[in-house]
Amino acid sequence: MAEIHTGATLTPSKRELLEEWMGSQRWYAAKGRHPRTRRLYSWRLDDPAGEVGIETMVVVDESGDEPVVYQVPLTYRGEPLASADHALVGTMEHSVLGKRWVYDAPHDPVYARQLLELVQGRVRAASSSASDAVDESVSGVPQASWTRPVRVASSRVLTGEQSNTSVILDTTDDDGHHVPLIVKVFRMLSPGENPDVVLQGALVDAGSRRVPAVVGSVAGGWPHPTPEGDRPATGHLAFAQEFLPGVEDAWRVALRAAEEGADFTEPARALGAATAEVHHALADALGTTPTSAEQVEAILAGMRVRLDAAVDAVPDLEPVRAAVESVLAAAADADWPDLQRIHGDYHLGQVLRSPERGWVLLDFEGEPLRPLDERSLPDQWVRDVAGMLRSFDYVGGTREQVVGHSARAWVTAAQEAFLDGYAAEAGEDPRTREAVLAAFELDKALYEVVYEARNRPGWVGIPLGAVRRLTDRFSPATSQGDLS
Repeated sequence: MAEIHTGATLTPSKRELLEEWMGSQRWYAAKGRHPRTRRLYSWRLDDPAGEVGIETMVVVDESGDEPVVYQVPLTYRGEPLASADHALVGTMEHSVLGKRWVYDAPHDPVYARQLLELVQGRVRAASSSASDAVDESVSGVPQASWTRPVRVASSRVLTGEQSNTSVILDTTDDDGHHVPLIVKVFRMLSPGENPDVVLQGALVDAGSRRVPAVVGSVAGGWPHPTPEGDRPATGHLAFAQEFLPGVEDAWRVALRAAEEGADFTEPARALGAATAEVHHALADALGTTPTSAEQVEAILAGMRVRLDAAVDAVPDLEPVRAAVESVLAAAADADWPDLQRIHGDYHLGQVLRSPERGWVLLDFEGEPLRPLDERSLPDQWVRDVAGMLRSFDYVGGTREQVVGHSARAWVTAAQEAFLDGYAAEAGEDPRTREAVLAAFELDKALYEVVYEARNRPGWVGIPLGAVRRLTDRFSPATSQGDLS
C-alpha cells in the first residue's frame, strides 16, 4: 500500500483546487455559484506500479441554503497525463513529492482499472490517513449473477451526462474475450441504497435479460451533514454493468420512424410487453403492498402542487385547471393497483434496442430531482406506463414542431400498441384504470410544462397541447372516468 505523507504541506490545498474547479463541472448542481466545500471523508486505491496516487474525496458544498454532498475522485501524478488536459483539476506543490498534477480520476486509466478491481472484490480500499492500512468503510460488492472475471484494457469517459460520470471500459476475460462494460460513478451522494443498483441487481439475479448484466457496485460510508451535525451514513458510490455498444436508444428509433412516417406499432407493442415483464419481475423479486387511501391522497396532493406550479409558470393553463381537478377527483375515487418498485423516470431515452435481446431498459435511478429516500419507495407501475405514453407524444410533438405537419395518428397508434403489448404480457390492461392513468399522464405533462417554460420556452406548446387533449378526452361520467 502507498505511503501517506501525513506531515506534508500542499500549495494550493486540495480544497482550494476543488473549489476553483467544481463549479464548472456538469454534475455540479448549483450552476453559477462558487462552491464552498468542507471535507467529510476520503479513501484511496493503490496503483500497483506505485506511480499514481488515487484518492476519492467526499466533500459537502455549503455555499447554498441546503448542503450538497459530492464524491470527487482524484488522481495525483508526478508528470502530466497525456491527452488529458480537459480533465486537469490543477497543479500543486507537495512539500515531499514536489509538483503534482491533479486529475479528475474517471479520465485516468489507472483509476478506471483499480475501480473495477475493487468492484470485483479483487482489491480493497486503502486508508487516506495512514500508510499500509485498509479502509473498512468502503468495499466492492460483486453481483452474485456475474461470474466472469475481467480486466481493463482501456477506458474513456462518456460525454453528455449531467448528474453522474460514466466510464466506458474495454475489458477482457480470462479467455481473452472482449467484454465491454460501463461503470457509473455517482457524484451527488445521499444516504441509502441507490435504486439503479438495487433494481437492476434484483432483475439480473432473477434471470432477466431486459436489463444489462451487472458486475457489481462499490458501497461506502461517510459523515453526512444534518441539521443536528454530521451523522454516519452509508450508500452506493459506483455501479458497474454490461455496456451494449453500437445500439440506439428508443427515442432515436421512434423519432426516425415518425420522421419517415413508418409504422411503429410492432416495436411499440414489444416495448409494452418488455415493460410489463420488468414490472412483473420487480414485483416478484421485491414484493408489493396494497395502496392505502392515505397514500392515494399523498400522491394526488403532489399532483396538485405540480398543477399550481404549471399554472404559475404558464398562466394560459388557468382555463383547464377545473378540468384537471376533475381528473384528479375521479382518480381519488378509483381503484388503485398495489405499490411496487418501478423504473421511476421512464421514457424512450431509457430504453435501448438490441438486435439480439430486443428492448433493454436502463437507468433505474428514478426522477433525479426527487430525494433518494423518495425514489427508493414503492410506487405505482401506472407512473411508468404514463411516462412512456408521454414520451411517444413528445416524439410526435417534436416532429410537428420541426415540419409543421400533424403526427397525431402516428402517436395514437404507437401509444395504443404499447398499451396492447403491456396488457398482453401483464394480464391487466392499463386502460381499465382510466382515471388513474389519466392523472399520471396529466401530472407528467404538467411537469413538462414547467420544465419547458423555464428551459425551452419555444417547446412549451408540446406539453400544453397534451394537457388540453387529455382533459378534453376525459369525462368523469363514472368513478373510473372515461377516456374513450
